[in-house]
Amino acid sequence: MRIEIPLSQTFRKFAQSGKAGGVLLILCTLLSLGIANSPLGEDYLGFWRQVVAGLSIEHWVNDALMAVFFLLIGLELERELQNGELSDLRNAMLPIVAAAGGIAIPSLIHFTLNGGSPTQAGIGIPMATDIAFALGVLALLGKRVPASLKIFLTALAVMDDLGAIIVIAVFYTAEVSFAYLLAALGVFAVLLAMNRIWRIMALWLYLLGGVLMWFLMLKSGVHATIAGVLLAFAIPYSAAQDDAASPSHRLENALHKPVAFLILPVFALANTGIVIGAGWAQELLSANSVGILLGLVAGKPAGIVLFSLVAVMLGVCRLPLDLAWRHILGAGLLGGIGFTMSIFITNLAYAGQPEVINASKMAILLASLMAGLLGFAWLSRMGAPLASDPDPDTMDFDDRRPPGSAGG
Repeated sequence: MRIEIPLSQTFRKFAQSGKAGGVLLILCTLLSLGIANSPLGEDYLGFWRQVVAGLSIEHWVNDALMAVFFLLIGLELERELQNGELSDLRNAMLPIVAAAGGIAIPSLIHFTLNGGSPTQAGIGIPMATDIAFALGVLALLGKRVPASLKIFLTALAVMDDLGAIIVIAVFYTAEVSFAYLLAALGVFAVLLAMNRIWRIMALWLYLLGGVLMWFLMLKSGVHATIAGVLLAFAIPYSAAQDDAASPSHRLENALHKPVAFLILPVFALANTGIVIGAGWAQELLSANSVGILLGLVAGKPAGIVLFSLVAVMLGVCRLPLDLAWRHILGAGLLGGIGFTMSIFITNLAYAGQPEVINASKMAILLASLMAGLLGFAWLSRMGAPLASDPDPDTMDFDDRRPPGSAGG
């Protein structure tokens, strides 16, 4: 029996904002690159280093504004776990396994080239997918790709980001103040109790507690953006699709445009001021840069496709009825668009090493551009929906091909 589930209005808004937000991110990146390599470059880079209230403007962007971005990621992850692609283990296994491959293989490639060297810390750089850019490319393709490919890629990217968040929390924390960390977790416990025990629905109380948790997390030494993810899971959620009364739904809908059109563009302006010097080509040939390039452009699609293929052959999961292996490869290519999260991890991995950061960001931009172009070209030619593809406004989750019978 075929069960068709309408694409939620929340998901539609997310996909639409991803397309426009991706264009704005590109423009801000080009603007930042242009200014950084102009006579105004020194003043431009100096602006982001100015200290305000104890932190540089760049740190305010990366630690505070990006906490809101991580809050949105957490809300999206919760939605996927509650009533999205990840809510049913049978449906969730494919993007989960694919995400695991998209994390493991790129990391292995980078480690193989940089293990035991000063740039080993960059192992996490090629592991994440930029949701906004990846969905922006799919939006440009429109109905030339199956509707379920957008759902699969979103679930894959969300799981990718979850993996990146865990890596940030575990591996990119230098010194921990356990007193502040316990205080932050205490605030989180209170917020959970407000939701699960006392059933408090006032959103402003959770946001106020989130600000306090962010401050305590910042002082603890654990990256403060983790507070955004924790806050997302403390806010009351309704399993009814697009429930207007749910604080989680309301906040997610309210954050889409500010994140897409303000926070991420400002992040791009603050972090893509890359000075392209005379030795830029040599920098791209360093082990670190090659690890990033190969990890994102080759490792991502290889890991996503190989892990998915093995899982399907073993019967762990099955391809959706309207997806073929050529679609999974296309999603894998788009998974190599690292950008936001990759740049974010670069700043943590190579703190205090501006030259390495600059070279890494150059590799990330080049790899993301290559992955986006390759993914778009492949899906333009090979991504046509199958004859069994349901209406673009619906999604099939029950009918599945038997393992190994999918066409490519």
